[in-house]
Amino acid sequence: MSAARSRTCKTMELAGKVCLITGGTSGIGAATAAAFARRGAHVAVTGRSSRTHSIEMLQAIAAEHGAEITYIQADAGSAEGCARMVAETHALFGRVDVLVHAAGTAVPGGFFEVTEENWMKAFDVHVHAVLRLARAAVPHMIEQGEGAIILIGSAAGHRGCLGALAYGVVKGALPQFGRALARELADSNIRVNSVSPGIIRTPFQDFLTPEQVANNVKNRIPLHREGKPEHVASAILELVENDFITGEDLVIDGGMTMRIV
Repeated sequence: MSAARSRTCKTMELAGKVCLITGGTSGIGAATAAAFARRGAHVAVTGRSSRTHSIEMLQAIAAEHGAEITYIQADAGSAEGCARMVAETHALFGRVDVLVHAAGTAVPGGFFEVTEENWMKAFDVHVHAVLRLARAAVPHMIEQGEGAIILIGSAAGHRGCLGALAYGVVKGALPQFGRALARELADSNIRVNSVSPGIIRTPFQDFLTPEQVANNVKNRIPLHREGKPEHVASAILELVENDFITGEDLVIDGGMTMRIV
């Protein structure tokens, strides 16, 4: 029996662990970074823009809990950016225990409107990035004897996304990617899961009009309220800490995708 299979039941203790979060400067990524820091985990947060005020806020939270948050400016949509994210995280902290791919981009256009350029960009940022990041991070996790990977999908990947074909397609690909990767990495004690948020109040939703928000709350979401980034972050924590969950996709949408009428 392998060492992994003979392990006793326990959770992954996050204090002192190292988490790499792409797209961690706002929204779900930033809330997740704060949640890990409060558990005492060191966090490398990445983004495409120059260092922002949100990083100072996250670093203040981390300092209160004996953790450290660093910022790596890099583009998850490029092979070079993905490799550098993992390399710099490992160089700074000496390990990579958790990978959360929260980087994403809106991709407008239905079937007849979406451009090939935007289609390819959607796959680079959401799908190709996962392959590149995992290939760079997994060898460190294997050497450490454990690891966890979380992919951020979307309810749009479960039910389609009118007017945003590419976005729905790539978000739908992530849970399947997670399941396939979970099967391959299980013997190495590396768990892979995904979450699929619904309508979460982040800057990503700023394009919605007040009328659209009201319609969502009244008619589309059975719980009659929008989600918060912290709702998703707490679910991600559970999937990472519980060491007997792998290959799952957790929908966090207030019941939106279950409704029939």
